[in-house]
Amino acid sequence: MDKSNLTIIENALYGYLPSTDLKEGKLIEAMRYSLEAGGKRVRPMLVLEFNKLCGGKTEAALPFACAVEMIHTYSLIHDDLPCMDDDDLRRGKPSNHKVFGEDTALLAGDALQTLAFEILTSDKTAGLAGERACRRAVNTLAKYSGCVGMAGGQMIDLENEDAHAPIEVVEELIAKKTACLLQAACELGCIAAGADDETIAAASEYGKSIGFAFQIQDDILDLTSTNEVLGKPVGSDEEKHKSTIVSLVGIDKSRELVDKYTSQAIAALHKIGGNTKGLSFYAMDLAKRVR
Repeated sequence: MDKSNLTIIENALYGYLPSTDLKEGKLIEAMRYSLEAGGKRVRPMLVLEFNKLCGGKTEAALPFACAVEMIHTYSLIHDDLPCMDDDDLRRGKPSNHKVFGEDTALLAGDALQTLAFEILTSDKTAGLAGERACRRAVNTLAKYSGCVGMAGGQMIDLENEDAHAPIEVVEELIAKKTACLLQAACELGCIAAGADDETIAAASEYGKSIGFAFQIQDDILDLTSTNEVLGKPVGSDEEKHKSTIVSLVGIDKSRELVDKYTSQAIAALHKIGGNTKGLSFYAMDLAKRVR
């Protein structure tokens, strides 16, 4: 993975935000607060890497990368709200609603979501990536983040608190709440480069597989890590009696599943060809992460 893309992504993200000098400056400040919380920028990095793999230009894919990160950031703001997961920490900092209040945090999430689609439908983005690619990007991101995607996964999560959900339900939760947006990121990179449907399908398979590996590793860390290392409260799943893969099959079996899904992700790359070494190593790094 090209680490220099991180700087490109950061600069582009903040460049899309309006000035805080406006009357609604507090809202924009709240949006910036969560965008600046950083994180691994997994999703925008995947957009740019798959775009590169498919022979695309970075400037064409960059708006797509920023859009998917804004959708991800909005989802984190809303996830932390008291009516959802009720978490006070995110990436080692107070959650958005703890700093700006629940009302402003809710609006910040809403505004980031709509800004993502404003970026994808702008004349500037259409001039860089092409109108057809932009239309497909909007459809892809809306599908994967909507009621049968990420938002639907959050609903399944809410409905299965304090419940011993069967593994099939937990797997569907992971597929929608976590994996869908990673699939979107991988597909968007290919779409920006004008890749064919077979390539997009293989990229999506990679995204889904690392999504499962990522979430299961996250659940393992929720039991084995600390607040300081993880940057958010640990033990919350157990405290809320949430059903996770780890709670259903145990830590050892869960670690085997992380390895299994990582291998599936790497196998999906073989269907695309080209220099996939960076994306293979990235899948392995995500599976071994400690935060």
